[in-house]
Amino acid sequence: MDLRGASAEALAALTAELDSHLGSGEVTARLAADLFSVATTLRAEGALRRFATDGSIPPEAKSGLVGEVFGGKVADGALAVLRTAVTHRWTATRDLADSLEHLSVVALVKAAGSDSGRLADELFTWAQAVTDNHALRDALSDPARSNDDKAALISGLLEGKTLPSTVTLAVQALSGSYRTVTSALASYQKTVAEVHGEGVATVHVARELSDTEVRRLTDVLSAQYGRPVHLNLLVDPSVLGGIRVEIGDDVIDGTVVSRLDDARRRIAG
Repeated sequence: MDLRGASAEALAALTAELDSHLGSGEVTARLAADLFSVATTLRAEGALRRFATDGSIPPEAKSGLVGEVFGGKVADGALAVLRTAVTHRWTATRDLADSLEHLSVVALVKAAGSDSGRLADELFTWAQAVTDNHALRDALSDPARSNDDKAALISGLLEGKTLPSTVTLAVQALSGSYRTVTSALASYQKTVAEVHGEGVATVHVARELSDTEVRRLTDVLSAQYGRPVHLNLLVDPSVLGGIRVEIGDDVIDGTVVSRLDDARRRIAG
């Protein structure tokens, strides 16, 4: 997350605290769902959100109020994180809800355990399906359809074929803090990588790469950036040949199209 000042410090502290409330996969999944539910409520209830982030109100008063509002409605771990959260200072009122949503994603990554790499791949694949399938994209963005209806559509398509965490995040992307489903999924996948200290590289290729080629490219990028890199592979015939790598703000373009464009510019110049 791109937070600054007090909000960044608060999120760092809450992320460290989150680990103490993790348990079995089921317990952690419940924690994630409750944190997202609290974030959704805070976004909808402006008065509550402003009270919870008002630096002039004693932390004890804020902790007590959220305890009254959410006590018995969310698991103890989620309530403990929330109580701690409202004692921190926040740079902007929206940062509290956004941070709780982020923590819900972190919890789901932890719930996935050793399957977190698969989780990242499934989120990317689902995002591509939404992007490439106009009917699906329209169905998920249709304001006339309820979120419950959209969630049922997602569950029907993904349950039994993907990890439970993937289904949860695909549904969560419908109503979080992001403008579109695909931007939410991209952010969620980035969080998956960050939890494990990885970078995310989107690689455009003209054909499928072999396992050996994938390992070689992964090793090269990991060495170049000084940390493990998770690859998202996109087969894109328009590149003709070579590869285009996007990682963070960096673009490494070694495609035939790029070389042809360079040649055209030199000729024209």
